[in-house]
Amino acid sequence: MSAGRREGLAALRHRLEALEREGRHPRAILPFGVPAIDAALPGGGLALGALHEVAGDGGDGEDGAIAAAFLAGILARLLPPRPVLWCLPAADLHGPGLAACGLAPERLILAQTREDQVLWAMEEGLRSPALAAVVGEVEALPAAASRRLQLAAEASGVTAFALRRWHRAEGAAMRSAPNTALTRWRVKALPGALWAGEPGVGRPLWRIDLWRCRGGVPASWEVEASNATGHVALAAALADRPAPANPWAAAG
Repeated sequence: MSAGRREGLAALRHRLEALEREGRHPRAILPFGVPAIDAALPGGGLALGALHEVAGDGGDGEDGAIAAAFLAGILARLLPPRPVLWCLPAADLHGPGLAACGLAPERLILAQTREDQVLWAMEEGLRSPALAAVVGEVEALPAAASRRLQLAAEASGVTAFALRRWHRAEGAAMRSAPNTALTRWRVKALPGALWAGEPGVGRPLWRIDLWRCRGGVPASWEVEASNATGHVALAAALADRPAPANPWAAAG
């Protein structure tokens, strides 16, 4: 038997074993606590022990700040609150911003490495069940690498998140390339709403797009940004408030 065939059989055996484990132990789910979002996701929430992709949209795609804030809210709600391994090529995380979304900086283990080593670091981290999750900041997420990450997450039960950031035009052009992530999210900042009767900026608003979802329904929502508990809320309550006749009159 050739070496290539042996490797193919080994990979198939690994996959079948992972499917058997999944059948015996249904995948855990992390609800968002927002019925409209949970209804669009298989099982009523975000599947744990799997690979997910999060990215900014438009101008937010380069610095990844809004995507990181959205992701921080998800990580904050993972229980028990075990450490999170965050693999990144540049140490530009903003601790107070993550804390504002509920993710305590002391839960983070930072692994700074070359950009071409981030996917490898993620895969190694996913082997440790002592972690709550593994995050990797990457520009590209090739299909083969995403399959390895998905298998590693299934085997250990540790959830993987690929935080996509594009520094070059050709990198942004690859964002639609297929991969095996169970969900693929796009997050964009929106202008803050005015509080009724008062001028000024209200709570930050995001548009969240569930761009791809295996077994689910793509959808889009406008939400209030993650609060200190890591939760988002639909922005309809703000949007439906009656606007004052002249919201700027009080500024005079």
